[in-house]
Parts: sequence; C-alpha cells; structure tokens
Amino acid sequence: MEIILLERIEKLGTIGDVVNVKDGYARNYLLPNKKALRANDANRKVFEANRAKIEADNAARRTDAEKHSQNVDGKSVVLIRASSNSGQLYGSVSVRDIVDALNADGANVGKSMIVLERPIKTIGVFDVRVSLHPEVSVTIKVNVARSPDEADLQAQGVDVMAAMFEQETSGFIEAFDPNAEPGELPAGEEAATEAKEEGAA
Repeated sequence: MEIILLERIEKLGTIGDVVNVKDGYARNYLLPNKKALRANDANRKVFEANRAKIEADNAARRTDAEKHSQNVDGKSVVLIRASSNSGQLYGSVSVRDIVDALNADGANVGKSMIVLERPIKTIGVFDVRVSLHPEVSVTIKVNVARSPDEADLQAQGVDVMAAMFEQETSGFIEAFDPNAEPGELPAGEEAATEAKEEGAA
C-alpha cells in the first residue's frame, strides 16, 4: 500500500514521504495510529494544505521530547529476578517491567517508547533505547540481578557470572606440607589441632 507519512518512521522516511508498505502494517499500525495517510489524490491535497501545521506540531512535540529526555537519558533501573546457576532467568524481563521501574523513578514513559531489540533472559547490565519521539531517542541501563548486592557489583562493572564461575572452578584446596610424613597433618594444622585438644582438656 502506498502511504504518506505524517511523522518520521525509522527505516521508512520522514514527514511527507510517500512510501510503499505492507497492507497489514499500514492497516493495523500506521493508519489507526495517525502516523500516515493513504496516498490518494484527496489525501495528498489534505496533506499539502495542512503540511505547515503538521510540521509545526511535530516540531513542538520534538521540543517537549528533548526536554523530557533530560529526565530519562542515562537512567539506570535495577530489576531483581530469580535465575539458574548459569544466569538464565526464569522467564524474561518485559517492556512492562522496564516501564514500571522507570516510572517509579519519575521518568514518565509509556510502553510504546521502549525499544527492546531482543528479550532480556539473563542477568547482567543491558543498554535499552527509549524513543520519546520519532526523532528523539535516549539510552538507559537495565541492571538485572539476583540481589541488590549483586546489582551494585554489576553497576561497578563486575561480571558477576564470570566471578561466580571462577569461584566454582577454584573449588576446595587442601593445605599441603611438603615435609610432612604420610598421615601427618601439615605443621600449621597440627599446632592448631593440639591447641584445640589442650583447650578441650
């Protein structure tokens, strides 16, 4: 379907561009959300007659979004989630989770503004884009952890999963005294054991 864009649409074009899109995309999203008009002669005339107003309205919304962006840009939200030992979440972090966390911090954003390239399914720190206006985007950090302490470590740049994996592989190391006879305790431990026995006596 050929349409006239009423606002900038990423990967499609800017205000006034006439572009071809799939019928379903136009019918289900662009037309009902007043982001485009069908590109027929009547609509072309309507658009040209109102072009100055459409562009002025867009500029006003963009200015508002730029002001709003100062309140959102660079924000970091912490989401505490249960996960497996490998760091895989039980479930995933949804757009709604991010919106609720941002709004609790006074960001005032809607679900449609969050651009989640792929679902968040592991613990870690993720950059997420927030589109406040077709021409104004900012980035926030979503810190997904199993506890507030873990979130603090991740915020400082610690890779919690790598650190945990190192701990697991290092395992238990037994004290070793190269001079000990077979069956003897290492020197330090022998002294400690004797002291304990004397204390018990």
